[in-house]
Amino acid sequence: MPETLPPELTRGERIRVLRERRGMSRTVLANLVGRGPDWLKKIERGERELRDYTLLVRLAVALRVNDLSVITGGTTPVPVDASSRLMLPFVGEIRDAVRGALFSPPSQDDPPSVDVLRGRVSELWRLWHSSRFQRSEVGQMLPTLIRDAQVSTRHFDGPDRRKAYAVLADVYHLAQQVLAYACEPELYWIIVDRGRLAAQEADDPVSLAGAAWTYGNGLRETYAEEAIREVETVATALTPLLEEGSDDLRAMYGALHLHAAITYARDGRDGDAWRHWDEAKRVVERLPADYTHAWTVFGRANVDIHGISVGVDLRTPGAALQRSEDMNLDTVPSVERRSRVLIELARAQHQRHDHAGTLHYMNRAHAASPESVRYTPLARGLVSDLLREARGPLKSDAVALADAAGVLAG
Repeated sequence: MPETLPPELTRGERIRVLRERRGMSRTVLANLVGRGPDWLKKIERGERELRDYTLLVRLAVALRVNDLSVITGGTTPVPVDASSRLMLPFVGEIRDAVRGALFSPPSQDDPPSVDVLRGRVSELWRLWHSSRFQRSEVGQMLPTLIRDAQVSTRHFDGPDRRKAYAVLADVYHLAQQVLAYACEPELYWIIVDRGRLAAQEADDPVSLAGAAWTYGNGLRETYAEEAIREVETVATALTPLLEEGSDDLRAMYGALHLHAAITYARDGRDGDAWRHWDEAKRVVERLPADYTHAWTVFGRANVDIHGISVGVDLRTPGAALQRSEDMNLDTVPSVERRSRVLIELARAQHQRHDHAGTLHYMNRAHAASPESVRYTPLARGLVSDLLREARGPLKSDAVALADAAGVLAG
């Protein structure tokens, strides 16, 4: 049923009533929209006006309201897009860690060694790729890791300090993955920039390639040409190092080409897209058969996944689905990537106007990793389309999926 509130309530009072109906504390709701509890307290009490449309949409999504007029008190319905950005509940703790003090009081204890920090980062990357709830489980452990990695760069000198910066860069790259589409843009871009600066201080080719890969991810949605320029420039710089370089360096080189392939495909440039995919395939064939990069998961299965994604982005769903026939999802060494390839197959079916096929793959994607669906705008958009387009027996299944994925508003 549509949400109803007394018409005489102010905007702040409406937010308070909706929050209390959902059983949310003021701190939780404030964190979900990227603000502090004092800010929300002033809004609810009418001590501060709220006219920012972006913040209103964030509040609507967090409160599971699909009509913005319920919050504003307007008489004309204002639907809230189901693919709007959601906020992870612990964003506030990560934000505090990232914005930590420049000068920390001296500690009696030495910070963890670089090797210990590197091991902790590796464990969290493993958790990211093995957990169905990767954002929640990894995100809860990020604040402490961010603080420790930041301190380590001030504690060590010389080569150890550069190694500490390499670890810090990886920490920020992990944080970027966790918070993509799940925090305010300002925090996301602070983390992206911190990762780039840390990689520059590390002065290590693998770290710099990782920074280019993550930076390109951030740019792709709105600055595709800049994203392509970034990854192509760094891939070219790595080329002379490939022969004598490590497997990780070759993997980052291949991952940069996969990144360019997807970005070109989304722009409809099929020749450039497949040229970069072919280069990534050539590189992966030079790696051990069982090799998988720790966090980009570059390897044979991931190259195959990107072949499907390129086909979908080029709007050739038949070819994309045909490529999937030879893929065994059990060989994909990442729960998150398994869910993503299932979302790609759902996109292919949706392009063919096959609602049953779309629903089938989206249900499988959600079963593989609920958070990959819940926090990805593209996946949420597919669920929203199914909710609107499905008919007959499929309708109830589409509603159940939308409810499970958090697309339905209460």
